[in-house]
Amino acid sequence: MTAPKTATLYRMVMTDHMCPYGLKSKDLLERQGYVIEDRHLKTRAEVDAFKAEHGVKTTPQTFMDGMRIGGFDDLSAHLGKPVAAKDGVTYKPVIALFAVAALMALAVTWVSLGQVFAGRTIEWFISISMVLLGLQKLQDVEKFATMFLNYDLLAQRWVPYGYVYPFVETGAGLLMMAGVLTWLSAPAALFVASIGAVSVFKAVYVDKRTLKCACVGGDSQVPLGFVSLVENVMMVGMALWMLSRL
Repeated sequence: MTAPKTATLYRMVMTDHMCPYGLKSKDLLERQGYVIEDRHLKTRAEVDAFKAEHGVKTTPQTFMDGMRIGGFDDLSAHLGKPVAAKDGVTYKPVIALFAVAALMALAVTWVSLGQVFAGRTIEWFISISMVLLGLQKLQDVEKFATMFLNYDLLAQRWVPYGYVYPFVETGAGLLMMAGVLTWLSAPAALFVASIGAVSVFKAVYVDKRTLKCACVGGDSQVPLGFVSLVENVMMVGMALWMLSRL
């Protein structure tokens, strides 16, 4: 009979704090079939003493066969699991946002028209995307405005524009979703999206700069490039379409 795989896990379990990475380490070990000796560090003094004894700066720490493996990322790597990049660029936030916007557009189409897909589905997809993108920026307008200054041509000339942009994008998206005040929402969307498209094109394709896009907020790891340009072009197309229907 094969002996069970064993591991010893030291993690913080205090009355006012339970380390989330400790829980993630425990869950990962359990899913890999390990029998865990789960040792709790219940006070700050115990945590400090453990760190000093083993010469480590953080907890949790996992040990196997008397050898220290390390924290959660080290454990994941040791077990052959992918480790999330902390500083690398990624398109995941944009992909998730547009996927949710598409599903919401289909849901609205079904509720409103009793159809899976209709002409208005695309309109709702773009307007919902605008609202969701605006919401990401509104979570921290200060950070968004700061990142926006890296490439937006109007914001570089008039700094307050970076603070106004999220409200214009969200408001225009909401009005477009409802199909009201098109005379206001369409020109507003056309204005900000046109400037955005020109700014992105200049920064990426003319100046050849490597920047992060503020499209999903000031903490974005999304690279400025084709996706950012497509976002603005979609808004321009939506605005022109709605203006043509006035």
